[in-house]
Amino acid sequence: MHGAPKYGPDFSHFDYVNPDAPKGGMLRLAVVANGYDSFNPFVLKGIGAAGIQTYAYDSLLVASADEPFSMYGLIAESMETPEDRSYVTFNINPDARFSDGEPITAEDVAYTFKLLTEEGHPFYRSYYSEVSKVTVEDKLKVRFDFGDTKNHELPLILGQMPVLPKHYWENHDFEGSGLSVPVSSGPYTIENFEAGRSVTYKRNPDYWAKDLPVNVGRDNFDAIRYDYYSDDTVALEAFKAGNYDFRVESSAKNWATAYTGDALKSGKIKKENIEHERPAGMQAFVFNTRKAPLNNAKVRQALAYGFDFDWANRNLFYNQYTRTQSYFENSELASSGLPSKAELELLEPYRDQIPPEVFTKEYHPPSTTGDHTLRDNLRTAMKLLKEAGYEIRDGKMVNAKTGKPLGFEILIWQKTFERVVLPFKQNLAKLGIDVDVRLVDTNQYIQRVRNFEFDVVVQSLAQSNSPGNEQRDYWDSSNADRAGSRNTIGVNDPVVDALVSKIIQAPDRESLITRTRALDRVLLWGHYVIPQWYLGVDRVAYWHQLQRPETTPSGGIDPRDWWMTPDTGK
Repeated sequence: MHGAPKYGPDFSHFDYVNPDAPKGGMLRLAVVANGYDSFNPFVLKGIGAAGIQTYAYDSLLVASADEPFSMYGLIAESMETPEDRSYVTFNINPDARFSDGEPITAEDVAYTFKLLTEEGHPFYRSYYSEVSKVTVEDKLKVRFDFGDTKNHELPLILGQMPVLPKHYWENHDFEGSGLSVPVSSGPYTIENFEAGRSVTYKRNPDYWAKDLPVNVGRDNFDAIRYDYYSDDTVALEAFKAGNYDFRVESSAKNWATAYTGDALKSGKIKKENIEHERPAGMQAFVFNTRKAPLNNAKVRQALAYGFDFDWANRNLFYNQYTRTQSYFENSELASSGLPSKAELELLEPYRDQIPPEVFTKEYHPPSTTGDHTLRDNLRTAMKLLKEAGYEIRDGKMVNAKTGKPLGFEILIWQKTFERVVLPFKQNLAKLGIDVDVRLVDTNQYIQRVRNFEFDVVVQSLAQSNSPGNEQRDYWDSSNADRAGSRNTIGVNDPVVDALVSKIIQAPDRESLITRTRALDRVLLWGHYVIPQWYLGVDRVAYWHQLQRPETTPSGGIDPRDWWMTPDTGK
């Protein structure tokens, strides 16, 4: 994206893989969810099967995991773009094939673009909105023009696009394909499945790209199987019993107390904290600002004083976590201190439209460390609610004008999260605020969030080291009411829109960092979320037959780079 790529034209493999990794065995994985009902991950309808996009579909280019944003040839063996990046031409590798052996052509690429933007998930329409023209120049050459834009990221964005077979989808219903096994383009194909309960991918023995530099040392398993579990406690016990091979642990309590038994004592199960350098993003209680009273920033700010992270970290998480204080946490993109001179130049034109604290204060979420106590925080919350027009009547916090009680619902899908949410509920009850905690299954949760049918949810707003086009999907007002968008919060602010555009148009890394930090400040002081926590390591447990490369890239671990020892492989 900025500067020169790390790997030259003659590179043989990425530095973080083992080029001599043996092939073989089945990798067994678990999914905690209430099943799936689709093999098409590119549409809004349905719940896609785990792994389908990762293992069954290739893109034009592929990103390296040890650079902020560099991409290398996969389906496209080369690309051409001018200095201003006003267009990109992809030259398709003449050896590229779909899973049924049919050649991948420029016509397939153009057809995929049309299919995704017209019938696919609304995300694609937004993500590729600045493409003005698509031209098939010959059988293996396709050009995308970008019109009047300064978005230098677009050639790489188009490179991320999966390629779908025109000859297949012309004869099938793209939105309603359900569990029909599609023709695909990746290293694996669907071997068998039990609807909603499991799916097994088999490595395609005729996969054309297995020896390309970007694939050397990767995709080492003969098969990959996902089994579905409705409960994480059951899933953990199944792992310890040897029913699947690899697990990333999300629960601090489990990590501290539940990994016991003969398999761990004997070393058959390995348990590691593996450090990474990827941005942590923002995990938080996320407000739906489309709904009153959560459309009131002062109310949202007040509610944050009811969440006691420090208590939770001590009593629930064994002090494993660090408080999140940025939407771009754990990266150089995160704001800190007061705005720099360069940030001030960006923010000054909007001084009358953004909170004054953006210019005068360093953001910190409410804390109970040092001299601060929960009682102090609740007093602050009471003061803010009074300023927002609320008062206590008969022990309930009500709107002083209408008398309507202040209350909301927190929607969750993981039962284990109740231990975090319920203390928050109890703290707010001390302010006379009624909080309902609603536990639903994963499918209902996904559909309700997609359609913004919630008050508060717990979400992780992931970020990369090179923010760009995806920021529109997160924050731009054009996506505030578009079902399925990642603007879960409903941010609808012309200043945020302007800053997002500036990020997308950043000409170099230095300006990208400055512009992202400025956006970070405006979002933080908008009180759209109550920040929770992050972890600078991946908590990974795996059975001893699995092996991993010696080098972990900055992006963290990826099972696609692992392998199974031949003598113990399943």
